[in-house]
Amino acid sequence: MNKILLTTVTLLLMLCATGCHKTEKSITRLDDAKNAKIGVMTGTTGEEITKARFPNAQVKSFDDVMDAVAALTSGQLEAIVTALPTAVQIAKVNPHFTTLQEPLDNEDTAIALRKTDEQLLADLNRIITELHADGTLADMRKRWLKADTGPYEELKLSPPTTGKPLKIGVTATREPLSFVDKDGRVTGHDGELARIIAIKLNRPVEFSNMKFMALIPALQSGKVDMILSGMTATDERKKSVNFTTPYFANAQVMLVKKVGFDQAGNTKLSSPDDLKDKRIGVLLGSVHDTYAIKQYPRATILQYKSVSDLLLAVKSGKVDAAFYTHETLLDILRDDKELALLGKPLFSVPIAIGFNKANDGLREQFNRFLQQIRQNGVFDDMVKRWISTGDTAMPAISGSTAKGQLVVGIVSDKGMPFTIVKDNRMIGFDVELTERFAAHLGKKLKLMDMEFGSLIAAAASNKIDMITSTLMVTEERKKQIAFSDPYYELGASVFALRKNIANPDTAYLKDASPGVALSFVKEIADSFRSNILHEKRYLLILDGLKTTVIISICATIFGTLLGALICFMRMSKKSFLNLPARVYIAILRGTPVLVVLMLIFYVVFASVSIDPVIVAVIAFGLNFAAYSAEIFRTGIEGVDKGQTEAGIAMGFTRVATFLHIVLPQTVQRILPVYKGEFISLVKMTSIVGYIAVQDLTKASDIIRSRTFDAFFPLVMVAILYFLISWTLMQALEYLERRTDPKNNRKKVRP
Repeated sequence: MNKILLTTVTLLLMLCATGCHKTEKSITRLDDAKNAKIGVMTGTTGEEITKARFPNAQVKSFDDVMDAVAALTSGQLEAIVTALPTAVQIAKVNPHFTTLQEPLDNEDTAIALRKTDEQLLADLNRIITELHADGTLADMRKRWLKADTGPYEELKLSPPTTGKPLKIGVTATREPLSFVDKDGRVTGHDGELARIIAIKLNRPVEFSNMKFMALIPALQSGKVDMILSGMTATDERKKSVNFTTPYFANAQVMLVKKVGFDQAGNTKLSSPDDLKDKRIGVLLGSVHDTYAIKQYPRATILQYKSVSDLLLAVKSGKVDAAFYTHETLLDILRDDKELALLGKPLFSVPIAIGFNKANDGLREQFNRFLQQIRQNGVFDDMVKRWISTGDTAMPAISGSTAKGQLVVGIVSDKGMPFTIVKDNRMIGFDVELTERFAAHLGKKLKLMDMEFGSLIAAAASNKIDMITSTLMVTEERKKQIAFSDPYYELGASVFALRKNIANPDTAYLKDASPGVALSFVKEIADSFRSNILHEKRYLLILDGLKTTVIISICATIFGTLLGALICFMRMSKKSFLNLPARVYIAILRGTPVLVVLMLIFYVVFASVSIDPVIVAVIAFGLNFAAYSAEIFRTGIEGVDKGQTEAGIAMGFTRVATFLHIVLPQTVQRILPVYKGEFISLVKMTSIVGYIAVQDLTKASDIIRSRTFDAFFPLVMVAILYFLISWTLMQALEYLERRTDPKNNRKKVRP
């Protein structure tokens, strides 16, 4: 069994890493999609528009956009029609996808309410009008619908915590409009708007995260007070619900694979000229930032605040390539063969120390110090140790600290040979240069670790005395700060994933091996880190796993007890007991469990405030009872009636005869079938997301909506469902062995 488990997990992981790739036709304009396989979201305006616009296309509906992304990635689809913000977000983090410029349709997004909530409708229309007028909505659109993948600038809002909750229905798998953040909060453009509205109405906010197609039933049944989840006010929907004035100008667009990408979704870069229409990562406020904007006007320039973020963006595919300091890249790429240089350095720029313009005295002192260490050989020794040989040992530098303090702005992760953190202290060429200068002045050195983009402002405002962070000398920077004499000249190079470069430069590698592909294990590790460890996403999985197990076990217990009662009624000779049992079994076995689940939540308990988990237990328990009742009946009737008669003849009562003679044999007979029905129930719990329960599958949807990894979360959840089912199966098989008379006879045999 252990070998089977290991083999299954391995195969699933291989599927996650490799996927299925087919050759699809290229779609560069809408007319190319006339006969294409197009994915749409169930119940959306995109579904209606696509079917009307492309009558000859194969239109396939999905409950979640990431299911469609998985299908597009594996070649099952050739295009996806979805809302513009969602399409843009997917394309940002998936370099092999792009959005066609021509929209299928422009539409307005509004908030949906019940027909009877006239006062709430008036209040919301007033609030939306105010937010349009004061520029709040325009500012929100700018902050949330950004071109880069950097962190969002979310307002810190604190809605009331007491009072009647404002219940808001959302589908929080549509970043950037609505998604779940690392703290488990519903956020995004619509999440922020919901909190603003709650503050203006002076009511606490309560989110219900559910499937998009379940939102209107939840609103109509009173489970939520309004829907704020990128919903378009169509004429068909207006028959069922009311809509506010629009708060967001939206569009339905087509997402396709980029032309020229290979089967793995990667394109080969031959030179920096190939970046003219690609996504380029740069360090915010750097010379590379200015250069990229000027030289690549058609490219998408994504700015990052730290070098680590820049490297992560390249490795995760958020950018096609990035610009950085050539000397630092040489050190990074010696150990990281996943990355490679794209061509030779583009340009070189002298670097110097930055000072406040009014601090000429300190600047002149540094220039004299620099001239002195150049003459006595100290500077050449520093260059040899840090830059030429890659040494990482800081020398001991002694000096007086009696003359005050020297505050120096620096970036701790600029990289070797200039600045890194090792053993909880900064080391590198720039650090040693600064320490020697402080000792020369007789001052105590204070290094202030800052973001690169904040250094010049800090020096200009006298927050720091000087900048020592490989600061390149430019005419623009000279307008804000003063520079020392240059102490080195740095090159600027382009780097990208090695597998995406046609002829990677390997001159810097000690053991160069061109064409080294990212290993299978490395891919799994990266996916695991992104989907599980980053932002503590494993907590979502653990919460979902707990919910799935609770629903499965509680529904099984409830269904077994109810099934026993239904079985008793079904076997009764009295029609007033037998007939209802027959009807119950027929209805529940003939009705899909999803329909039962939604009917109970949105109809039976429409006016009752009840935990959706309890509703799920009831719904699955009712369904399980119908099947288990028939399983029990078949098992009981399989025991020869003569044994019952013999028991009664021996003096047992009918109840005692059933408990001691019939029941043990029934349990032994029904366990194989009961076991299969139990495992089916565990797997059926994956639909509870329709009533806003965050189970294992829902947790997977939330993670995919953040990472846009089409396969890993799905495979991970499949493995977890398998492990749950396998564990429960082992428990039932143990019970089956315990009730097998043959095993019992073997134990007592002398």
